[in-house]
Amino acid sequence: MQIQIQKISQSRISEVDFTNLPFGKIFTDHMFICDYDNGQWQTPQIVPFGDISFSPALSAIHYGQSLFEGMKAHKDKDGNAFLFRPIDNWERMNLSAYRMCMPEVPQDIYMEGLKALVKMDKDWIPTIEGSSLYIRPFLFATDECVGVRPSDKYRFMIICCPVNAFYAKALKVKVEDVYVRAVEGGTGEAKSAGNYGGSMLPTKLANQLGFDQIIWLDGRERKYIEESGTMNLFFVSEGKLLTPSLSGSILHGYTRASILQLAKDNGVEVEERRITIDEIIDLHKNGKLQEGFGAGTAATIVQILSFDYLGNHYELLPVEERKVSLKLVKLLNDIKSFQSADPYGWMYKI
Repeated sequence: MQIQIQKISQSRISEVDFTNLPFGKIFTDHMFICDYDNGQWQTPQIVPFGDISFSPALSAIHYGQSLFEGMKAHKDKDGNAFLFRPIDNWERMNLSAYRMCMPEVPQDIYMEGLKALVKMDKDWIPTIEGSSLYIRPFLFATDECVGVRPSDKYRFMIICCPVNAFYAKALKVKVEDVYVRAVEGGTGEAKSAGNYGGSMLPTKLANQLGFDQIIWLDGRERKYIEESGTMNLFFVSEGKLLTPSLSGSILHGYTRASILQLAKDNGVEVEERRITIDEIIDLHKNGKLQEGFGAGTAATIVQILSFDYLGNHYELLPVEERKVSLKLVKLLNDIKSFQSADPYGWMYKI
């Protein structure tokens, strides 16, 4: 596949303080673009990072055909660039595209564009512990038409930003009891942009009460735990790892899948099933709930210190005393930082 490449005249990398990287605000020199028109994908391009122009009638603005993905790139000690599970990321993007009535992005366009872009901007991959290059592929409708129908035109893009940790500390969370994120049959398992727009008000209200994030309950019965903001959820009870099963309203996270694989292969008993908030509270009251944490591409693994539900407060085990989640954090981070072997083939060399 031929990619048209226009290199930037002068890199901005010398202006960046890699010890202080606000998440998602500093971008690399280049970006990838490929348009879909007349039922076909057009010639892909890599161009200098910059603004794009669009019509006020852009279909994505009016009717929400917009989705995105997230992944990370890391460097080994020899300076080689690696992506974490990029094929899984591509597959999930196309599942989202199907649900949003958008064209699938061919694997060659996705992977060749991704590899070429990261290779060009490899110097932007941070090497400080806990840092990485966050990569944002996204797809949106570009018809210039105010009419409720699927667009005929789309644009696929990839942008990159060097980042430090998404969460700098363990979290206090509130179990949301008014708003819902998704229902079965909806778009909850798609990375549709609108899912995140709808989550902002309840998260803001929780922030105003002193919480860092929220835990979503199911949209039908308001009793089953689903996910937390930008993360899938896990709990540990008497050494056993508990996580909600995928129900059609929960995002299929591949960090989640990695944690489950590592747990099963390293002697941690796993239960993947529907879990009610009442069960979690009962486990806590009986002294059987020790740990809670979230997992996602941006967050990787972040500890949950406590949760509140209907005005009641529940503290979990101090982070330094947590055996299961700290074990899983180390196992995953050792693979990503090339401190241990990667028997699963998760690290994809550019």
